Amino acid sequence: MSEKLIIADKEFSSRLFVGTGKYSSNSIMEKSIIASKTEMVTMALRRVDLNDGIGDDLLSHLNHDHLHLLPNTSGVRNAKEAVFAACMAREALGTNWIKLEVHPEPRHLLPDAIETIKAAKELVEKGFVVLPYTIADPLTCKHLEDVGCQAVMPLGACIGSNEGITNIEMIKLIIDQSNVPVVIDAGLGAPSHAALAMELGADACLVNTAIANSSDPIKMGEAFHWAIVSGRMAWKARLAQKPQEVTKATSPLTSFLNQ
Repeated sequence: MSEKLIIADKEFSSRLFVGTGKYSSNSIMEKSIIASKTEMVTMALRRVDLNDGIGDDLLSHLNHDHLHLLPNTSGVRNAKEAVFAACMAREALGTNWIKLEVHPEPRHLLPDAIETIKAAKELVEKGFVVLPYTIADPLTCKHLEDVGCQAVMPLGACIGSNEGITNIEMIKLIIDQSNVPVVIDAGLGAPSHAALAMELGADACLVNTAIANSSDPIKMGEAFHWAIVSGRMAWKARLAQKPQEVTKATSPLTSFLNQ
């Protein structure tokens, strides 16, 4: 794809974001990320050892020039904790980019919309590039855009569920109204789910469990790369309309034979 995804004036050739959790080893994670051709990887701040100022072994496997690190605030329960975690990430990793996650309920990890908006507003004012994980609600996404978020990341389904996009009509509304990139986050369990998201007009997708928990994460990473490429191409080509009540021939019928 020659066109670029642009977030906060930074250009990305890949529209696939990849998470770094749940892999059997950091080596497999690194190879999967390379195979996926992603340029954006997200990582939980709690997995980084801040005591030595460098980080744990995870970071050494992500030390590639083309990779942009996107620390997330996974594990925080409210806006206050989220702002604190983001500030720690900026200090430790030297980046003002943050994937904002506020999910107080460990049973389903659904985001708290009110606390997410509150944290996003404060983080934007502190100079962060904020990409919030949020429920697939058009009004919440619009509020997040209005407070200055550089993208919105509505969930396709619950984190780790691999169910795909269960809220397709809401996703369509979010994409239709958004003035910032829409990144489908959570729930994508197969490359076909990512392709569908892109066919709907999403700007990017974030995938973790579907790659990390597959039998062959490296090959699955590559499969998601091609799904993103295919879905984006289909969206740009515009899908054919659904068939009408009476089936139409592919080639218009203007006359019958022998007439």
